[in-house]
Amino acid sequence: MNGPHPVASLDDPRVEPFRDVRDRDLRGRDGLFMAESELVLRRLLRQPERLHSLLLSPEKFDRLQDELLALPEAVPVLVADLEVISDIAGFHVHRGVLAAGHRPSPEQVSVPAVMSTIDSAGDCTLLLATGITNVDNMGALFRNAAAFGVDAVILDATCCDPLYRKAIRVSMGHVLGLPWAMTGNWLDDLKALRSQWGVHLVAAECHDRSQSVISCTPPERTGFIVGSEGHGLDADTLAACDAVVEIPMATGVPSLNVATAAAILLWERRRTQ
Repeated sequence: MNGPHPVASLDDPRVEPFRDVRDRDLRGRDGLFMAESELVLRRLLRQPERLHSLLLSPEKFDRLQDELLALPEAVPVLVADLEVISDIAGFHVHRGVLAAGHRPSPEQVSVPAVMSTIDSAGDCTLLLATGITNVDNMGALFRNAAAFGVDAVILDATCCDPLYRKAIRVSMGHVLGLPWAMTGNWLDDLKALRSQWGVHLVAAECHDRSQSVISCTPPERTGFIVGSEGHGLDADTLAACDAVVEIPMATGVPSLNVATAAAILLWERRRTQ
């Protein structure tokens, strides 16, 4: 472990990655992402190669000290009082844990790279999403995906960043452990998933083609596609799918929250496997 290194001054150059957190949430961090909370850090500690540096309150350092001993020397552990951390970060860090991590490269989160981690002949469940711009929904999608044994999450370029600080926290850190891809060629990659990787694509949408999810029995290799609550899935996405399903609901209720709908689809998938 490289530390602990006490931080007493706001001018300490070692705290630069943690400065003005909310502003950098919007502008980006030059190849880094920011995570918060003890639970999320414990998940990150399983992948120490992803960590850049830590900024902890004395209380959190004491709680985590045994786990931190195995950290490589390249990861400095900085310790400061909560008031100092809050002044550095620009907001009240009531959990006393900030972790800066290395973002994956575009190649590492490409669809071919992610699909290469999945058995090409075995069972496979994917969750695909387009147009998800709410970070709470993004985090909840990953939490649900982890809960129901999804092999990977694939997002189109219109989705918000799954490594946004709040999305990581809402996911309970599962975005850090679940394979995911961000595609800039959504329709081409949908076609490749079907033709190259044998994935049966099922769209979740109220549509003329829709059948009840209860009566749908997808094959062993299936990807479920969910979209924006406001606009749903576009015609090209629907045309690229093998089936369209909807969730039976009470009259007068047109839709569910996207994360809730995904959870129901994935639960039904798991129940019938």
